[in-house]
Amino acid sequence: MPTKVVMEALSPTMEEGRLVEWKKAEGDAVATGDVLAEVETDKAVMELVARADGTLLKRVVGEGDTVPVAEVVGWIGEAGEEIPGGGAAAPAGDAKPEAPTHEAPKAEAPKPEAPKAEAPQAAPTAAPARAEGERIKASPVARRIADERGLDLGQIAGSGPEGRIIKRDVESAASAPAAAPALVASGFQDVALSQMRKAIARRLVQSIGPIPTFYLTAEVDMERAAEARAALLARDPDGKFSFNDIIIRATAAALRRHPFVNAWWMDDRIRQWHDVHIGVAVAIDEGLITPIVRHADRKGLREIATEVRELAGRARAKRLLPEEYTGATFTISNLGMFGIDDFTAIINPPEVGILAVGRIEPKPVVVDGAVVVRRRMRMTLSCDHRVIDGATGAQFLQTLVGMLENPLAMVL
Repeated sequence: MPTKVVMEALSPTMEEGRLVEWKKAEGDAVATGDVLAEVETDKAVMELVARADGTLLKRVVGEGDTVPVAEVVGWIGEAGEEIPGGGAAAPAGDAKPEAPTHEAPKAEAPKPEAPKAEAPQAAPTAAPARAEGERIKASPVARRIADERGLDLGQIAGSGPEGRIIKRDVESAASAPAAAPALVASGFQDVALSQMRKAIARRLVQSIGPIPTFYLTAEVDMERAAEARAALLARDPDGKFSFNDIIIRATAAALRRHPFVNAWWMDDRIRQWHDVHIGVAVAIDEGLITPIVRHADRKGLREIATEVRELAGRARAKRLLPEEYTGATFTISNLGMFGIDDFTAIINPPEVGILAVGRIEPKPVVVDGAVVVRRRMRMTLSCDHRVIDGATGAQFLQTLVGMLENPLAMVL
């Protein structure tokens, strides 16, 4: 009896996944644990592995398609074994040249012959009639070729299953004589939602509406922090200590002293964490992800700096593991490198606070009765009022400001 290959929940919050690339072809032998495909979740690109030994009989889902968790994406069994629902599977060693259809072939349908390379299909004579907003079905290879050659997939008829546009359709269209351009409305472009963008949208709706949020802003004198950073770099020329690393270290130390800020709202209770796990917001093409520096209060600046760089690099490559971006007790979002003076960040539930950090810039300030230029930075704390009262949030910021203005306080 063939074994189902299903879209697994590869992250704790995953509801659906986009199959990015098949790593096995129909007819390939597979063993338990072999990587069958790469799947884009709401946070990263993960590997979908085989849960049985045998032959990959059928790839039900095409590359680029999105399906819900638990839906069948393929079948594993004995070579040539019939797939439930009808249809013979590919024999061992046979690989399909194009991405498969969403459904297994019906029993009464004749098995199509593979196209011969020496007899390419003629170019479509007319553009297909598609309803407005209808999704264009095309294989990843066809989309790439169309993009490289500046072709509109909406004007190409597909010869694949269910009208899917495949490689030879695009190549035929590219070699066909140019037709008179049709009048097409312009002025906008629809961009499909990535799994991460869908997850961000769901989380923000959960946060900004139900959570009673207030904001506290403080300005910090960063002169001593800058001097400390310069001294560290002088001692360790190969070291890479950013101001953000210093802010993470100081925030972790401050959170140890203010447990109501290092907490989660659990609907019927408040969970104060004994450990400090700081999420560090990292911007990527699809949105935002927050890899976590665990036990940040127990780590030195060098360790934090190295870990943040490594996590941020894998976050941008979408190679983080679920445990590396879930379970933060507090989050820091720094937009100072983009020239932002100050901003308010949205709390990531069940956390009860998030720190928004602006840029460091020289400003004229009064020190001991004289106007001098000092490096200053603004921070805004977003607070869940169900857990953090005004005085509690202000005391946390006061502690954090004191540590940044006197870095020695972090180790006391």
